[in-house]
Amino acid sequence: MTEEAGAREAGPEPGKNGAGAADGGTATVWLWLSLAVLAADQATKWVVTRQFELFESVPVNPYLDLTLLHNTGAAFSFLADAGGWQRWFFIALGIVVSVVILFWLRRLPARGQSWLAIGLSLVMGGALGNVIDRVHYGYVIDFIHVHYEDAYFPAFNVADSAITVGAVCLIIDALFFSGRAGGGEPDERGAS
Repeated sequence: MTEEAGAREAGPEPGKNGAGAADGGTATVWLWLSLAVLAADQATKWVVTRQFELFESVPVNPYLDLTLLHNTGAAFSFLADAGGWQRWFFIALGIVVSVVILFWLRRLPARGQSWLAIGLSLVMGGALGNVIDRVHYGYVIDFIHVHYEDAYFPAFNVADSAITVGAVCLIIDALFFSGRAGGGEPDERGAS
């Protein structure tokens, strides 16, 4: 049997038919994780905004305070003083990133690329959590404030944490699993 005939018998490659893997699913099964991040992010922000005044800080332990802050910029308050255009830029960026991730998840098989699917789902949930804040308030609600003595890390929230953990998952996938799916066979991401 020729290689071409064998490929026809095996069915379409995962994601090539637009419906996902031939074995019955796509990585969109991981969207529950995006929804869980979104729900946790919005719930924690709702509680904090009802319990704290702006800039109010409550120590949780020697390294962690809960402090209500409004961030009009991006991570670490980047572009916070840019004059207002950044709100719409970050809303558009969050929506575009989320749409791209959704299409990416639709093309991934349901099994075999878990690090990639989990990372993408975490990033999507976090991005949408911060988009909701920007649309509704014009800023992102931050409240987790980590520090060591007088050295403070910029405040963040559940969405930011999910984006960070998702990025770590994507790095792990790229370093250790890129080009491999399931049982270690090369996948369609360019491995030969």
